[in-house]
Amino acid sequence: MEIEFKRPELEHREMVNRYFRMNRNRSCEYTFANLYLWSRHYKVKFAIVEDMLVFQYTETGSFTFPQGDLANLKKVLDILEEWSREHGVAFHLTNVNAEQFAQLEAVYPGRYTVEYYRDSADYVYETEKLIALSGKKYHGKKNHINKFNRLYPDWSYETITDENVEECFQMALNWRKENGCEEDVDKNAEMCVTLNSLRLMKELELCGGLIRVEGRVVAFSIGEPVCDDTMVVHIEKAYADVQGAYTIINQQFLAHEAVQYKYVNREEDLGDPGLRQAKESYRPVFLVEKGLVSFA
Repeated sequence: MEIEFKRPELEHREMVNRYFRMNRNRSCEYTFANLYLWSRHYKVKFAIVEDMLVFQYTETGSFTFPQGDLANLKKVLDILEEWSREHGVAFHLTNVNAEQFAQLEAVYPGRYTVEYYRDSADYVYETEKLIALSGKKYHGKKNHINKFNRLYPDWSYETITDENVEECFQMALNWRKENGCEEDVDKNAEMCVTLNSLRLMKELELCGGLIRVEGRVVAFSIGEPVCDDTMVVHIEKAYADVQGAYTIINQQFLAHEAVQYKYVNREEDLGDPGLRQAKESYRPVFLVEKGLVSFA
């Protein structure tokens, strides 16, 4: 059996989003921008199988959970399993969350097993709490913001537009140089995604905000809705020597661009101890666990 897999291109955005809208997902992967940008670094392709959208990581042969009308799920799973057998690769579904695994169980009880990876779990927060930062739990964050206000009384927030996006681009280039990204493959890939996000903000319908201090951009953030009640923050960059810059862009981006969304997904920590501590310090309301599905 042959399935025609294609690399995501900008002209596929509307079609891909139409399938994504059919299933509510809060995982950061389920946006066209995320898939398009990272497919330039990791070999990800997509196909429409029985009117469901399926992505495949071509280096491993694993598929994502099919998106679309779940009435077709059983038929699509049969086709993907057959494809794997014919191509001599083990059948796997990757980045499967608990709700999706329950849907697999509903069509094929006991057929599959799932192994969740803590390093891949997305951190989801209540947006209003990250804006207000009230109460004892956020006392330290509030102190950072108060200190930032004292140190930089002239700071301002701006939505990223055609007029100021180039300044963010230049700041990202400086940030890459300061953080030694050229010597680290993963960091360099992340910075390529960051730069392409800025370059293609309009085409990918991303939203963004920046913090300016003494006329200079010192922090910016980029995100987009992943479903009707959740904003996902894909990128957040700030200069380390500007105390409180990360805290203030986190708060201000949500206050200006995401106040209508109940939740904000700030993506995974990839097992980095410092990043995990930082993400946990903002008190997630839940984690979106994701795992690898195999035959039981």
